[in-house]
Amino acid sequence: MVGFKPVDVPPSAAVKFLGAGTAACFADLLTFPLDTAKVRLQIQGEAIASSAAGNGSAVKYRGVFGTITTMVRTEGPRSLYNGLVAGLQRQMSFASVRIGLYDSVKQFYTRGSENVGIGVRLLAGCTTGAMAVVIAQPTDVVKVRFQAQARSSGVARRYCSTIDAYRTIAKEEGIRGLWKGTAPNTLRNATVNCTELVTYDFIKETLLKSTPLSDNLPCHFLSAFGAGLCTTVIASPVDVVKTRYMNSPLGHYRSVFNCAATMMTKEGPLAFYKGFTPSFLRLGSWNVVMFVTYEQLKRAMMEANHNCTRIM
Repeated sequence: MVGFKPVDVPPSAAVKFLGAGTAACFADLLTFPLDTAKVRLQIQGEAIASSAAGNGSAVKYRGVFGTITTMVRTEGPRSLYNGLVAGLQRQMSFASVRIGLYDSVKQFYTRGSENVGIGVRLLAGCTTGAMAVVIAQPTDVVKVRFQAQARSSGVARRYCSTIDAYRTIAKEEGIRGLWKGTAPNTLRNATVNCTELVTYDFIKETLLKSTPLSDNLPCHFLSAFGAGLCTTVIASPVDVVKTRYMNSPLGHYRSVFNCAATMMTKEGPLAFYKGFTPSFLRLGSWNVVMFVTYEQLKRAMMEANHNCTRIM
């Protein structure tokens, strides 16, 4: 960026924490319908496998755009944003930790060294991903439950509001119900976090070293898009199991492994990639919006700090 002077004092951990959460909420607002379509496609196979007939008549959603169209036609446009409140709560608590604290944890493991290897980056990604799940798991459970429930007439809704969902789950399933699926979610988010952040870091560094691109919008866009594609390919199987398990009624599956085994037995290995297209569209676009916004927020804060320092 012409005329931009590097700042001696980088953004603090608090700035990165708040910036990551804000950027993630903005990304969620724009991509939430794709996430909802992904959840519907992921749980659809479960309903088909459980039906006595088990034939094609049970297929309600076909493809990401077909799913969105069907939902708008049968449930109304608002159905695409089922669980948005819980989703934003999740991003403010989840993304703030896993993304906002990533650099700080990475520096902690390297003791401030400038030489950061792939192993340290993976370790930092796993650490912040696991920390985020412990904090934000209840918001993820409620988000998935809302996205899974249909608004069609004649079908009783499981929950009427976000607060009602938290209260009902805690009452019917115990406090542990709000942390249902923590194991697969930890695995999924550690995988996502490592793949997403490490891939973004790696692609960005490669572009800066090997191409004429500078640390600007095109570089951030390409890095984020590549990170979204890699993350979708690697994390989709765990994501499907996590969604199925968190949305299931109490006692439906004996464990996470029973859920995965049931999917494999009744639906085959391709079941683990149900909803892949909306997952990629969502993760790809989410990564682009989030990382571009996050980088701009950090840059704006760096410029503000630089101007304040120069005035003083």
